[in-house]
Amino acid sequence: MFRLNLKIALRNLWKNKAYTLINMGGLAIGLASCMVLLMYVAYEWSFDKQFKNNHKTYVVYNLANASGRIFSWAWTPGDMAPDVEQSIPGVAYASHSSYPEDRLISYGQRNFKKSGVFADPSFLKILDYKFVKGNPDKVLKGVNTIILTETMARNLFGDEDPINKTVKLDNAEVLKVEAIIEDIPKNNSIRFDYLMPWALNVKVNPWMKTNGYEGNFCLTLIQLQDNNYFERANAQIKGIYKQHKKDSNSEAIMHPLSKWHLYSNFENGKSVGGRIDQIKIFFILAFCILLIACVNFMNLSTARSEKRGKEVGVRKTIGSSRKSLIGQFLLESLLLALMGMLVAFVLLEISLPYFDELLDVNLSINYSDWRFWSALTGLTLITGFIAGSYPAFYLSSFEPVKVLKGATIVGNSSLSVRRVLVVFQFVFATCLIICTTVIYQQLSYIKNKPIGYQRAGLIEMPIQGNFKAPEKLNTLKDLLIKSGAVSSVTSFSRGLNEDGNNTFSVEWPGKNLKDETLFNFRFAGLDFVKTIGTDMISGREFLSSSDSSNAIINESAAKIMGLKNPVGTMINSQGTPLNIIGVMRDFVIESPYYRARPMIVYHHMREVNVIIARLNPAMNVSNAIGKIDEIIKTLNPEYPVGRKFVNDGFEQKFQNEKLLRTLSNWFGGFAVFISCLGLLGLALFMAEQRKKEISIRKVLGASTTNILTLLNRDFIRLVVIANLIAFPLAYIIVNKWLSAYEYRINISILPFVIAAVLSLLIAILTVSVQSVKVAKSNPIDALKYE
Repeated sequence: MFRLNLKIALRNLWKNKAYTLINMGGLAIGLASCMVLLMYVAYEWSFDKQFKNNHKTYVVYNLANASGRIFSWAWTPGDMAPDVEQSIPGVAYASHSSYPEDRLISYGQRNFKKSGVFADPSFLKILDYKFVKGNPDKVLKGVNTIILTETMARNLFGDEDPINKTVKLDNAEVLKVEAIIEDIPKNNSIRFDYLMPWALNVKVNPWMKTNGYEGNFCLTLIQLQDNNYFERANAQIKGIYKQHKKDSNSEAIMHPLSKWHLYSNFENGKSVGGRIDQIKIFFILAFCILLIACVNFMNLSTARSEKRGKEVGVRKTIGSSRKSLIGQFLLESLLLALMGMLVAFVLLEISLPYFDELLDVNLSINYSDWRFWSALTGLTLITGFIAGSYPAFYLSSFEPVKVLKGATIVGNSSLSVRRVLVVFQFVFATCLIICTTVIYQQLSYIKNKPIGYQRAGLIEMPIQGNFKAPEKLNTLKDLLIKSGAVSSVTSFSRGLNEDGNNTFSVEWPGKNLKDETLFNFRFAGLDFVKTIGTDMISGREFLSSSDSSNAIINESAAKIMGLKNPVGTMINSQGTPLNIIGVMRDFVIESPYYRARPMIVYHHMREVNVIIARLNPAMNVSNAIGKIDEIIKTLNPEYPVGRKFVNDGFEQKFQNEKLLRTLSNWFGGFAVFISCLGLLGLALFMAEQRKKEISIRKVLGASTTNILTLLNRDFIRLVVIANLIAFPLAYIIVNKWLSAYEYRINISILPFVIAAVLSLLIAILTVSVQSVKVAKSNPIDALKYE
């Protein structure tokens, strides 16, 4: 019986090639889109789960209460890890480590600026990286030692055995290679090229020995013996700050490592999501696109019911049961799903390199993984069953007597179902068009919103090697200006696009003792305001080295302090008395979606880490960059230049929104295209059904325009209904998305107008492709047998 059903199914698919191609094309695009999105969702979901005990590993977050608001960071004191390990029951390991930071590492003439981490031995007990060479139980216990990743070892030593050889860190510390580990995968939140002992960090930064709980400068990881200890351990760690510092306004909590990547956003001390929100959108999008492809199948199958009706009638008459007919039609849909999956595989392999580059991931297919084949088989079967379920039950319900007498079998119920399915397709497509338009508007608004300084033409370079000496830094500044490549040069403690460096320890006249405000603080060189292209609201900027006891504040700081004339006011920041000499305009350092935080800028040249230069607009950019690189290489030959444009770093702040917009464009386009395939197929069969009616109308004098209006009217009505349903849905979705931003656009009527016009235009053009052909056909061909 199965063999017979298979032959009939293949014969039907071959006989109706247009129907087969339209359905197979829709299913293939739907399946390929679904697989790409699901592969990306699976990749994001896999973050930090490659470690054996990831389910009982936690990141410690610092919750700091300030002005009624709780700020959350995964930055903690250096003394916290040993205290936790010794005092909290149920803790198997606790480690402190630095965040990845680029440093110069060299072997002979090979120099690389790569990412390194300082960590204690417990770090490798918690995160069980795979060792290629070396003993995991003996590493990170010395001072001047280092662990390299495979790629880092290959870059430095080539084919040599690196074990027990020495490398140099920042041309200062000589480190012995004690182990090699596998490269850190991209789906790891903590990524580095080499690992060094925490003792070396203390040696390089002696202040860490006595810092205690005064500063938050490291990442603390905790691994429990068992998750049954979690509630007790989390309750005990909550008050650890106050135990060591009575006036502390901070609390600590344990956040699961396996959720760190996806649930990184906190509001008032509570985890409120993060990247998971975007992943949910992609997950829903994946199955909605596939569902649209299935809807196409249902529509086309029921539209062909007139042709399949006599077949059903004959087969029932000669003894076929409804069950066998259902099996027959489901087999056809499964065959189409299988054919669509084969085409989807080809589309997937072609498109994966593009999406890998777009998403900065590696979404390669692991053909040896049984889970991949299980998921693929399941997806194909589910698609085939969903697509074929309604047609199978509908077609198999025909009464043979009525069908064989020639009675009309396309009832009102089937027409209603088809209309509902078409409306569903266009509701989804219209929602995507509106959402994509709003995302584009929001991005444009934020990117064009004034950020307080002129980022175009600004470049940043790290202060490293020879430039750490003040005289060399001054020489560099003089040579750069004399070369004509730049118009001004300054220095700053961090990159203009980097956050960090903040404190609650700021006192000013009239401050409320209960007021706890978080201030950003930075260190800047001379000509800072002039170089970055911002303005002084009042007072002046730093003019000479004698300004080391002075400070500049921004507008937000002046507002928080409530000072009418800030210039000349004495404040105290972190125990240091400072005289305010100027107030500068607020400028964006952290997220451009939020208001600028209050900031204090000091003039301490020993604390600056970045050179900022403004390119001379009168010189060609390529020539200016060439001169800058040449000067830096001459003065600091052992270090790479490390130059980057401030504008490029600013663009990185919009990475998530750009990704959402791009994927919405692509997969929204696919959804619209699949919907068009469905409309085209429906128009083809509707025109076929109404061929005689159209011919009679033409004989009676109807024009081509009248015929086109007749054929398009029903579809236009359905698209209008879809728009009316989609508009409130889309409004709710985009309003919720925009609510996460302080700076956001007002939702205007424009996205809805664009969606309405586009959906109507697409529907009219798609249906008209077939309608024009029918309207221009010779009526004699349809009526000659009557």
